[in-house]
Amino acid sequence: MYYGTIKKSDIANGTGVRVSLFVSGCTHHCKGCFNEETWNFMYGQEFTKETEEEILKLLSPSYVSGLSLLGGEPLEFVNQQALLPFLEEVKRRYPEKTIWCYTGYLFEKDILNHMVPKWKITGRILELLDVLVDGPFIEEQKDITLLFRGSSNQRLIDVPKSLASGETILWKPQE
Repeated sequence: MYYGTIKKSDIANGTGVRVSLFVSGCTHHCKGCFNEETWNFMYGQEFTKETEEEILKLLSPSYVSGLSLLGGEPLEFVNQQALLPFLEEVKRRYPEKTIWCYTGYLFEKDILNHMVPKWKITGRILELLDVLVDGPFIEEQKDITLLFRGSSNQRLIDVPKSLASGETILWKPQE
């Protein structure tokens, strides 16, 4: 897997201060994508054990709320293979930190009904996520006033509650 960038102190892609990993490779090719260069699976740098350790170190301060995965497309199968062991280590070292994942895939249709039955790895990744922002970016529905998403079709899904209940439950900010 390759990645385009690591944001060490990101406040736009999830709650609190986060470390954000922008993976490379995406087949959605959304019109108006803010990160077109990451469509290429070979864009940027190789994701290595050193990269993992760098991110794990960046997650260590108590003021860092968690990790956000963006792209590119984190749930492209080749990316899932690299991300699963890394996410397991994030949760092992920092069980109190949250993991958010941005995907152009739809939770029910693409992920639960297609990917999970086809690839066991997808189900395991879902079990490690706290929030999934799903749906492709749709330029005609772009809305810069939305919390943590770019277009109004995208949803913020509470993954643990959704998996436990068997129905999609939207994430709500804690008040």
